[in-house]
Amino acid sequence: MEEFILIQTTTETREDAVRISRELVEKRLAACVQIIGPITSIYRWQGRVEEAEEFLCQIKTRNELFSQIKENLRKIHPYQVPEIVSIPITKGAESYCDWLRRETS
Repeated sequence: MEEFILIQTTTETREDAVRISRELVEKRLAACVQIIGPITSIYRWQGRVEEAEEFLCQIKTRNELFSQIKENLRKIHPYQVPEIVSIPITKGAESYCDWLRRETS
């Protein structure tokens, strides 16, 4: 199992993305969250194809914190079904990985 992961979630507004990001970093669940956007998302929802402007949050953390982050996101995320996906970080600069380790509890 990889030690570090990148978790992605999207939000409708930059304000929601900032609020979620700050909470995760303040709780030391994430070392860093990058907010990208706006982006265009096209998806199927309730039988219809939808198009929306969203903001992508890339959450850098440790694999062992995934469950805590998932539960936290479910509580604070405004979406009924938020995207919560994990991507393993298979390699990284040693100094960056040391920083990730130090900044997450």
